[in-house]
Amino acid sequence: MRPNTTLFQATILGLALGVALPVQAQTYGPQDEGRRFEDGSRVKCKKVEVQRNSTDPNRVGGTVAGAVIGGLVGNQIGSGSGKKLATVGGAVAGGAIGRNVQGKRQESTGDRVVETRCERVW
Repeated sequence: MRPNTTLFQATILGLALGVALPVQAQTYGPQDEGRRFEDGSRVKCKKVEVQRNSTDPNRVGGTVAGAVIGGLVGNQIGSGSGKKLATVGGAVAGGAIGRNVQGKRQESTGDRVVETRCERVW
């Protein structure tokens, strides 16, 4: 008995499309607050303070500047292979410090706004 190849191909195609297409998360807005679902969950909204108008949200500038300065300072220390290690260590430490400094500066100077964020809770 020959298997139904069309059904088999359709099943494989459906599985492939099902895996390839990501499941989109449901988003809720303030108009949905209090909405209840059959599983007992509901939509709850809260106001959260967020920062806006940051020109470099990933703090790349501070990280790069700190890494360059740290590498230059580290290069002044040691000799031979120790000098290379000090340069790399200085660049890593300087990058971390530069990122931290820029983050603190952005927190103190950035615009803060209040947003309403809603989510489904059980």
